[in-house]
Amino acid sequence: MIITGASSGIGEAVVRQSVARGWTVLAVARRAERLEALRAETGCEVLSADLTDEADIERLAHAAAAFRPTGLVQVAGGAKGAAPLGETTIEDWRWMFEANVIGTKRVIDAVLPLLRASTADGGYAEIMVVTSIAATVAYQNGSGYNAAKSAEKQLVDVLRLELHGEPIRVMEVAPGMVWTEEFSLVRFGGDRAKADAVYKDVQDPLSADDVAKVMTDILALPGHVSVDETIIKPVAQTHPWMVHKGPLQAKA
Repeated sequence: MIITGASSGIGEAVVRQSVARGWTVLAVARRAERLEALRAETGCEVLSADLTDEADIERLAHAAAAFRPTGLVQVAGGAKGAAPLGETTIEDWRWMFEANVIGTKRVIDAVLPLLRASTADGGYAEIMVVTSIAATVAYQNGSGYNAAKSAEKQLVDVLRLELHGEPIRVMEVAPGMVWTEEFSLVRFGGDRAKADAVYKDVQDPLSADDVAKVMTDILALPGHVSVDETIIKPVAQTHPWMVHKGPLQAKA
């Protein structure tokens, strides 16, 4: 299994849970020092690579060929900025499309031939991509992320159509509110107060481990079982912009 975005958050959690299930993992992310720590703790194989860099994608293709994967879990991505459309920047939009859309295409381009080859003896392969509920539901101040994740979802949907007749399941996981150490911090340019405010007074937002548990449960299903789309939200979040603050209480 190749898992991207593996140095933190959902990607790191998927690596840990996959290794715990006895699966062989190649963990891919930019930050070499964090990957080395993950390798020391879990025994996974690692590759430091920037998925927006074509030379690093070539390195990934070579490493993947040696690794001989039967699956890809594409987690790498993220958001930058939260403002009305007219106040967002082209730089943030470009980063989000590179990270969430172009990066996903590049990784699939590099790995798909290897996944096809892995089915030669009659087995199944899989591609799982983490998008977001932002891919299908618009919300204020989310224009760039909505657009990028919508494009990534369409990429996944089209890929599933194009792999019709092949033994490769194509699956999408769309999380809602997940507390991780970095997602909102990156989105708000390192402003810890703004990042923490997103989750303030929300009872039990999802954790990276929650999402990884669902993902690895799906991946553990027999290869012919394709869970095409999974939406995961905390109970406190009914809609991207409808989040209950304070304790959850049943009505009398």
